[in-house]
Amino acid sequence: MSDTENVDWQELEDQGDTAAAGTDAGGTPTDVSLEAIYDVPVRVSAVLGKTNLQVSKLLQLGPGAVLELDRKVGEAVDIFVNNRLVARGEVVLVEEKLGITMTEIIKIED
Repeated sequence: MSDTENVDWQELEDQGDTAAAGTDAGGTPTDVSLEAIYDVPVRVSAVLGKTNLQVSKLLQLGPGAVLELDRKVGEAVDIFVNNRLVARGEVVLVEEKLGITMTEIIKIED
């Protein structure tokens, strides 16, 4: 029996230990600590909708121009992390700034 099989997970959670070891599906020991990736930057974007324009129409746009998007008012916005769809949400107002509340996590099976 390996040391990783004797881990008291509840005790580790109670202590807040993030450097615990576990095993993967094949029984190989793995480090479940996420501290190593906490400082990795990711790009998060929220897409309200999309439209197609000819360059000539784009060049005619000015202040106050309105673009019609492919979504309706109140419809969920797509949330992307590094150009991968991960969730859907709703636009909210937070202290005079726009924000997004996640309402659905998208699980993509590989």
